[in-house]
Amino acid sequence: MAGTGTLINVTAIVVGTTLGLVIKGGLPQRFQDIIMTAAGLVTTFIGLSGALAGLLTVEGNGLATQNTMLIIGALFIGALLGEWINIEQKLEYVGEWCRIKISSQSQGTSTFVEGFVTSSLLFCVGAMAIVGALEDGLNHNFSTLFAKSVIDGVVAVVFAATLGIGVYLSAAAVFVYQGSITLLAGFIRPYLSEGVIGQMSCVGSILIFALGINMIFDKKLKIGNLLPAMFIPLIYQLIMHLLGIL
Repeated sequence: MAGTGTLINVTAIVVGTTLGLVIKGGLPQRFQDIIMTAAGLVTTFIGLSGALAGLLTVEGNGLATQNTMLIIGALFIGALLGEWINIEQKLEYVGEWCRIKISSQSQGTSTFVEGFVTSSLLFCVGAMAIVGALEDGLNHNFSTLFAKSVIDGVVAVVFAATLGIGVYLSAAAVFVYQGSITLLAGFIRPYLSEGVIGQMSCVGSILIFALGINMIFDKKLKIGNLLPAMFIPLIYQLIMHLLGIL
């Protein structure tokens, strides 16, 4: 059944978050802080490795770059669009609205919004979310999303242990994001070539790297406002396709 992979992914996040909250209750603050630093380092490494894999290619006995200008253009254009829409602020509004609906006495509400925004971005940005949702929609093959579910479940444990109950909401973000791709798979798949998916993944990895910087150095880079950059390669492909017809 189409959508099975996303349902498994959502379940893994919920279970992981629950375990993380159980662990959080018995951890002193200094242990929570060091786990947060470790999570930031892992996130940075994942983002950096993905970005380098997308930007570097082997030519002869050396390395060369590829798609550099497209990636730079995607980041600049995406940043302008995201800042205009102010996606980050809207995500924070959603998180804050949900936080208010939860009793102020609930554990972890002080970092509720950060937990929601950070975990949602990490779980939704990346090639596995796109490719896995497409495979689920087109072939009812959820093996990629199953693998992603294992990873997301483990990460949810760590995030919930440090950022609290807001990580639960990321399950809803994953459901909407991946579920939409699955439902639209038949329409968008012709335009998502291997090259386009690679370019989108590269931009996504750069955003994941930036998330890691936020987590390690307690910065506030507006990663949410950079989200449109991920879809610029796809828009570029669509424009080229239309120009080819004309």
